[in-house]
Amino acid sequence: MKAFLLAAGRGSRLSPLTDEIPKCLLRFDGRTLLDRWLDDLADARVDDVLVNLHHLAGAVESHLARRTGGPRVRTSYEPMLLGSAGTLLAHRSWVLEEEMFVACNADNLTDFPVGDLIEFHLSGDALATLAVFRADDPSACGIVEVDGNANVTGYAEKPAHPRCDLANAGIYAFDPGVLDLLAADRPLDIGYDLLPKLIGRARAIEVEGYFRDIGTPAAYEQAQRDWRVRVAR
Repeated sequence: MKAFLLAAGRGSRLSPLTDEIPKCLLRFDGRTLLDRWLDDLADARVDDVLVNLHHLAGAVESHLARRTGGPRVRTSYEPMLLGSAGTLLAHRSWVLEEEMFVACNADNLTDFPVGDLIEFHLSGDALATLAVFRADDPSACGIVEVDGNANVTGYAEKPAHPRCDLANAGIYAFDPGVLDLLAADRPLDIGYDLLPKLIGRARAIEVEGYFRDIGTPAAYEQAQRDWRVRVAR
């Protein structure tokens, strides 16, 4: 199985912390986010991972060169950011023959097993499966509406008046056919350009356990505190 680990973001909201450290190399309990994701993908029996790079790409390449163990990792440098969905589309041939593939945002901290997402996706026949979490501030997130059978019935990116608090966690299982829904005419984003086209054709699984987007200094500091408590238990 193959997976995309989306790690090209600049992390500008975390500046100056990310001026010299890519966000995916920030550490929690001594381990980088990048290694946490790669280890979890290995546990989920993902064999090959493509990591897209842009900001401080050399630092990520050097870190990966020192890493031991699975999965196999290839990198793709983007001189100009393609957007999360644009990255998937640019590497369509890499996953075209797969039954499914996984895509994860590398800048989230969670203990949700990717293997649970894969198992849930394979139990149905939807084009996509999204991991979702309960958001404290739904208007700052991509909001996912779900019916009683876990089918996605609505999606809105950062709505002014959210209809629920279930938010997109940036962890996906996709049938390669979803890439047929994208046109390569500009940078493309999964939330803005792909998920609205999957309403009625996707399912959702709720994250059980810890999840936090560490995109702001406040969120990063809170995640550090939360993780210390979890480790101490």
